[in-house]
Amino acid sequence: MTWDTSVDVLVVGFGVAGASAALEAVAAGSSVLAIDRALGGGASTISGGIYYAGGGTVIQKEAGVEDSPEAMLAYLNREVGDAVTPQTLRRFVDESPASIDWLRSHGVPFEASLCPYKTSYPSNKHYLYFSGSESAGGFRDIAKPAPRGHRAKGRGTSGKMLYGPLAKSAEAKGVQLLGQTRADRLIIEDGRVIGVEVLTLRDAPAGVRRRHATLGSLSSKPGVYAPQLRTILDALIAKIEKKHAKRIRIQARGGVILSAGGFVSNREMMRTHAPAYKGGIPLGTSGDDGKGINLGIEAGGATDKLGNVSAWRFIVPPSAFLGSILVGESGARIVDESRYGAALGQAMAEKSSGIGWLLADSELVREAKSQIGDQSMWFQRVQTTGMMRTALRGNTIAEVARKAGIDVAGLQATVDAHNSAAAAGQPDPMGKPSDFVRPILSAPFTMYDVSIKPNMMNPCPMLTLGGLVVDESSGMVKNEAGEGIPGLYAAGRTAVGICSNSYVSGLSLADCVFSGRRAGQHAAAFSTVGKA
Repeated sequence: MTWDTSVDVLVVGFGVAGASAALEAVAAGSSVLAIDRALGGGASTISGGIYYAGGGTVIQKEAGVEDSPEAMLAYLNREVGDAVTPQTLRRFVDESPASIDWLRSHGVPFEASLCPYKTSYPSNKHYLYFSGSESAGGFRDIAKPAPRGHRAKGRGTSGKMLYGPLAKSAEAKGVQLLGQTRADRLIIEDGRVIGVEVLTLRDAPAGVRRRHATLGSLSSKPGVYAPQLRTILDALIAKIEKKHAKRIRIQARGGVILSAGGFVSNREMMRTHAPAYKGGIPLGTSGDDGKGINLGIEAGGATDKLGNVSAWRFIVPPSAFLGSILVGESGARIVDESRYGAALGQAMAEKSSGIGWLLADSELVREAKSQIGDQSMWFQRVQTTGMMRTALRGNTIAEVARKAGIDVAGLQATVDAHNSAAAAGQPDPMGKPSDFVRPILSAPFTMYDVSIKPNMMNPCPMLTLGGLVVDESSGMVKNEAGEGIPGLYAAGRTAVGICSNSYVSGLSLADCVFSGRRAGQHAAAFSTVGKA
């Protein structure tokens, strides 16, 4: 077979998982080429840049935060369930403090500025916060809560401050990036993956590549918030690729690492695997179309947890809204409102057909409005303002229930049970910790529509969590019989990982680094053996 290019390790998809894999492979002495359908970054770049780490990281210690591996493990055991084996979760926890050191060694900036209130995303004043459900009911009882959301330091959503330094370090250490290149099929010989056939704009005129890059950047963001615009841009990108892309073959002597994201941008796959999750917006780029997963399937790879989706219905900031109650059409509460936003979104999607209303009394609303300025980033203020503009109000619970189309008797019974428990000092009916409980007493009463539906003023972002099944000691893709497919690895959201059952902020990016480094190390080890 004729090859256009040969390397030891080929990385397909160059976000945080791909960059982590490439850094480990090149550190082990392998030649590494990464391909990316854009110019690198993917969903990692448009993310919030939160990295979930604990057990006593250097940042936690600087902030005066006490944490231990045992507390982190206890929390994650309950949060992630059987997503990975106990041994893998233990390794993830034990390596967590060192992973922060590794990221810092590659230039990723962190800061020990602790956020003093519970929020979905901290302001530019704070870079360490409670990013999950550590303080929620059912979790604080099993382990002392500790803030483990390490936000890469940078204004706005700081995913670029996590990915950028990793990519720059990889380039400095010899990793080559072939951008504007799509993997089309894996090349297999005698049961082993030995390379990839790709379509690339490598030899296209410079002006064509610039136009392609500009369209891709716009499709990524702001296209994520404007689906119709993204559709138009992607059609133009496809037209350029059809006319100018060239097919080449790349040999991978040590292995191919699939780190091409999930499939939230593939509507057909979403309808097939996660039909309950509709109405939200894909939190990712057009590259999150399942191509990496499907390449693995075509090579015989098994998949799991494809129906698991993280749907972000955050109700904070402002933090006062932790005292509201979230109900469905029947008027019954859906979930402990102090849980992480994805738990709220999942509860709405699976228990109330995506419908959710927040109920608050006048005192709580007044407090919430006073917090918006200090606690919110600009995009959070847009969402909260939009939610408040469409709010419904009534002088009685029955009146506001009728306006929202909620069962009047059901909502009244829910409020009565909530208030009675609070007045008597009894446990909250949904298990919400007492310090978040607020009785609903003062009129007028307000209902906020937080349902999962297309709404750019208050969107519900989503990402997929399942993927290819991998050997948890190496990252090698497994077939249906549980056997490894030689030469094929997967990492990040292309693979089943730590966050594949339950996502909290930073856990996916932490898993991208964890699984990416693992795959890079093992692919490099094979290429070294091959050279020997």
